[in-house]
Amino acid sequence: MKKSFILFCISLISVISYAQETTPKSLNEVIVREKRKTAKERGEFKRHAQTVEALTEEELNRNNPAFIEQSLGTMAGVQVDKRTQLGGQRIIIRGYGNDQKFNNWGIKAYYNGVPLTTADGITIMDDIDFALVNNIEVIKGPAATMYGGGVGGVARFYLKPSEDKGVSLTEKAVVGSFGLFQSNTRLDIVNDSSSMFLSYGHLQSNGYRPRGNSLKNYLTYMGEFKLSKKQTLTTYLSHNYSHEGVTGQISYADYYAGIDNGNPAYAKKNARNDIQATRFSLNHQYAFTSKFSNSTSVFYFNQDFKRVAAGADENSMNPNYGFRSVFNIKANLGSNTLNELNLGTEIQQSRSLISNYRFLGTDDANPLKVQDISKGSYFKYVTNQNSYFVHNRTTFSKLDLALILGVSLNHIDYKRTDLLAPLGLVTGYNKDLSFSKSFASSVNPHIALQKTIKKQIINLSYSEGYNAPTASTAFIGTINVANDGLLPEKAKMVDLGIQGLLFNDKLDYQVSLFDINISNKLTQLSGVIPTGGTYTYFANTGTQKNKGFELSLGYLIIPGKGEGFIKKIEPFLNLSSYNFKYSDFKTKFGSGVVDYSGKQVVGVPNSKYTIGLDIVLKNGLYWNNTYNTMGDVYTDFANANKVKGYSLFNSKIGYKYITPKFDFDVYLSGNNLTSQINYTFLFLGNNINDADPGNGYPANVTTDVNPGPSKAYYFGGVNVRYKF
Repeated sequence: MKKSFILFCISLISVISYAQETTPKSLNEVIVREKRKTAKERGEFKRHAQTVEALTEEELNRNNPAFIEQSLGTMAGVQVDKRTQLGGQRIIIRGYGNDQKFNNWGIKAYYNGVPLTTADGITIMDDIDFALVNNIEVIKGPAATMYGGGVGGVARFYLKPSEDKGVSLTEKAVVGSFGLFQSNTRLDIVNDSSSMFLSYGHLQSNGYRPRGNSLKNYLTYMGEFKLSKKQTLTTYLSHNYSHEGVTGQISYADYYAGIDNGNPAYAKKNARNDIQATRFSLNHQYAFTSKFSNSTSVFYFNQDFKRVAAGADENSMNPNYGFRSVFNIKANLGSNTLNELNLGTEIQQSRSLISNYRFLGTDDANPLKVQDISKGSYFKYVTNQNSYFVHNRTTFSKLDLALILGVSLNHIDYKRTDLLAPLGLVTGYNKDLSFSKSFASSVNPHIALQKTIKKQIINLSYSEGYNAPTASTAFIGTINVANDGLLPEKAKMVDLGIQGLLFNDKLDYQVSLFDINISNKLTQLSGVIPTGGTYTYFANTGTQKNKGFELSLGYLIIPGKGEGFIKKIEPFLNLSSYNFKYSDFKTKFGSGVVDYSGKQVVGVPNSKYTIGLDIVLKNGLYWNNTYNTMGDVYTDFANANKVKGYSLFNSKIGYKYITPKFDFDVYLSGNNLTSQINYTFLFLGNNINDADPGNGYPANVTTDVNPGPSKAYYFGGVNVRYKF
């Protein structure tokens, strides 16, 4: 396949060279000194007054946008785990976000300005059509002032209709290794007062792991309407289906040997995640005056979730709804002083119905046979999360100096009703696992001083954030006791960031030094039942101290002022260097208490970096190259099990041709071209030593690793757009 890839590259260059002599010249794109990514980052860096990194559509298309971990993982300070081929994503920002066994916890995610994260603080993104996303912004570290709970930070995903007036039809098709087939059909309609699109996306793949198949169908509508000079209305509606086969974890011995036969315990149960999801949002923007405006969004989404794992069959319905409103007030406090005040609130409620039935686990003749209903659960959850915030920026233009002050008030409460508890309903079910909990409102400040020197922005900030326990962690079901002693995690961060442009705007850079102190660390522990057996529960175990350095560099080379054979060359580097340690950190496993103070934080390397090189020729040929290196990590608190790091080399070559009526893009991509053994997901902390009954491994062998594709794999595609 590697030879085929090289032959394709040579053939493509030959075809393009011939095409330049036989077809009309393609339109020259405007080359700007300040890249769009840099311009976006500078604006958000100024507005949030803490480190922000952005990816534009150009960066997202350097790989397959459906592989969102490939795009986000190139950012300094960000890594993305995933449990299945295209689902189960777990975003880690500055060493935080990998504490749950599955799913995202401790970071917040937004889609077109409305939460993807539920009121309970959980983010599941299997049903999101990332192929439509035009822009991603990641705010690193606590950002509670404007976004409520979340210690790690905020990931924001945006999509938008076309800006080209008229009607256009776009068709995209991709085929590749592992039986990959993707298509997207999109109709855009744009005029002076509105712009909208309707899109249908389809994705299917056999997967790179046994039974790791994916099937996704996305139907999306989005419209922007200018109701008047003062009013804009934006609507979004999607109905999506996602299926992800779950292969399960394997042993480290198999992983390092490049052997992946899957986990038989999962195969027997036909383990999978199926989601039927509906999402809706409506945003209204109104400018009362040139200095007073409001933006209000209402939103609703529901994920109808079917989860089958090695040990349980679970069904849930998870409706979540709420609104977010922000008032913006600008005022001149003098001839050289401008004040901008943002007052806002975000309120949401989640209402979930979840049934969970445990498999017997020992009956191979009837692998889907479950234990009697008294051993299962059926819960109704109602969770409320409210956030109120003030964010004020005072700019002293004469000094090129800004003072940013913010504060938020954040509250979460939940109630769980045990629907199996009514007396006489279930034989042998002599308990009531209902409970309610309300955490004290958390006040989280943000203060920053921002200095601009020509095109360099220096920002020093202090911010706080919090992460409340979820409803599922606040009750110990095995022993029927409310976990009343739990406290929310609290994070305090000092962040020094410098962002700027040098050498006639050809070099863009961002440097960050940060220190995050996370107290009341929430960790899953194990207890002993007096009558025999163990149970798991969450507790506040101590402090995590994350100190780090991040560097992002990009350089734009335009040979011959853009008039030569080479249109532009863009090398870039993203580097993360960490010193993440536990402090006063004690955990209990069984009856023993162990102090892990001074040990390295699990699941996060001391260093990771990405090197990239993009080349665009005047004739439309382009070549993108990415080399991503992940350092070694520890999976256990004692730092006894070190998992080797890896490097992935991805490359994409293609050809774009643009006319006033017709856009054409054909490409071929190769990922992991050096065939490196790598992983996509690890069990960490006290979640290690996983061993499901019937997994086929010896009794003393644990299964804690999900491997990635260990051989090079390829995909190619064509994008065609016709403007009527």
